[in-house]
Amino acid sequence: MTVSGRQVVRAVIAGCGSALPRRVLTNAELSTMVDTSDEWIVERSGIHARHIAGEGETTRSLGAEAARRALAHAGIGVEEVDMIVVATSTPDLTFPATAALIQADLGVQKGAAFDVQAVCSGFVYALGVVDALIKTGQARCALVIGAETFSRILDWTDRATCVLFGDGAGAMVLVAEHHPDTPASPGLLVTRLHTDGRQNDKLFVDGGPSTTGTVGHLRMEGREVFKHAVVNIAAVMEEVMTVAGVQPADVDWFVPHQANRRILEGTARKLGIRADRIVMTLDRHGNTSAASIPLAFDLAVKDGRIRKGELVLFEAMGGGFTWGAVLARF
Repeated sequence: MTVSGRQVVRAVIAGCGSALPRRVLTNAELSTMVDTSDEWIVERSGIHARHIAGEGETTRSLGAEAARRALAHAGIGVEEVDMIVVATSTPDLTFPATAALIQADLGVQKGAAFDVQAVCSGFVYALGVVDALIKTGQARCALVIGAETFSRILDWTDRATCVLFGDGAGAMVLVAEHHPDTPASPGLLVTRLHTDGRQNDKLFVDGGPSTTGTVGHLRMEGREVFKHAVVNIAAVMEEVMTVAGVQPADVDWFVPHQANRRILEGTARKLGIRADRIVMTLDRHGNTSAASIPLAFDLAVKDGRIRKGELVLFEAMGGGFTWGAVLARF
């Protein structure tokens, strides 16, 4: 990364927000629905509960509410928003994009709105897309939203998958600002995205408009996903830190995709990141796919852990396989 005093355009995080469905499904309640137990779920994932969307709660409604809260936190009105990007694998409709529906709900009347589909890596991908568009002058104020209702694509008889996922939404407001081109300046510093389509059958949904004409259900080879996750996530985290010229000790907070406690702790140990620097919410939210990073970030900002000026590392891996990381100065 170039370190100089020259001014560059940065995509700066101006605010954040989140939204969760009203219903909380605990492991104890889940054990009455499928052959499992609280001990079994916690031991393998670290999850104790998750939120499940009810009647009238959709990816669109959750995403819009998270966006409203993010704008309020940023102190920015909807008239300033000129781009909305929604990361989701569970859209309200095949088309139009959920982002377009949210644009209408918020009353935004300018700019572009579209969805990004990279499963659990979706929010990292969306940050990368918006970062590039802000740097090239195509947006000045963007809403980046991760929103999911995975409960609607789960096979509730498959205990290997239905215990892991939950619903929710998180959002960030990114604004264009000019700052010196150094790692100390605020904004997204480095983004790196990867895909290995050869692994597409390890984590997928067995339906779609072009194949079965159905929504389908989530299917996963858990051991294969775990094996690839630790290697890929650690590698891309090292990649963004190397490009930025920072060390793991320089990172104030690690805000990962909330998939599995063992993956998160194993990755942190591999890179020398202290356990108390990991923002972990999967115990109460489960895996909310593209919503997990902005949900966790919002929680840590609002409870005072993450503060302005701190260096934050986001990472995720999802079906595809897709994976990526973003290093940002909040």
